[in-house]
Amino acid sequence: MDGLKIASSGETTTERVLDPCCGSRMFWFDRQHSDVIYGDKRRETITVTDRCSADGQRTLRIEPDVLMDFRALPYADGNFKLVVFDPPHLKSAGPKSWIAAKYGKLGPDWREDLRLGFSECFRVLAPDGVLVFKWNETQVKVKEVLALTDKKPLFGHPSGRTGLTHWLVFMKD
Repeated sequence: MDGLKIASSGETTTERVLDPCCGSRMFWFDRQHSDVIYGDKRRETITVTDRCSADGQRTLRIEPDVLMDFRALPYADGNFKLVVFDPPHLKSAGPKSWIAAKYGKLGPDWREDLRLGFSECFRVLAPDGVLVFKWNETQVKVKEVLALTDKKPLFGHPSGRTGLTHWLVFMKD
C-alpha cells in the first residue's frame, strides 16, 4: 500500500512527534514533516459532489503513514517528545456526512475510547513531553472530555468562528 506501515506493539522510532488521529492533516503546515508519524485507523479517499468548490467536487484524502488505533498505540513507553491528540468529536452525524468523513465520528463507547486515548498518549510521551489536545465542543463540551483524564492542562485557547474549537496543552510529569 504505497508506503503505508502497520506498526508492531512496543515499537520504538526515531521520530519525535506522533499524531495518532491525523485524518487529512488539516492543521499541519508541513503535511510530510520527516519528524512526525502521521497515524490514523482509516485510509480512504472520499469525493462528494456539491456546490462548495469550483468544479462541483470535494475530495478528502486520509493517508496515514501508519495504521493505528489511538486506544492502543503500538509504540514503546516514553517514545515521543510531542503528541498531537485530535480525536473525532462528533457523537451523531449522518452516514454520508462530509463533516463526519472529515473529522471522524465517536463510537457508542466514546467516553471509554477517549479515556484510553488520553492514557495511551501520555504513556508514549517522554518525561517532560508535551501533549497538544484539540477538541470541538459542538456536541460534547470540553469540560466533559477533560473529566476523562486525571491530567490537567497547562493552558488552552478557544478558536474558530464560534469559539468552539479548543487547543489545550499538557506536559507529562
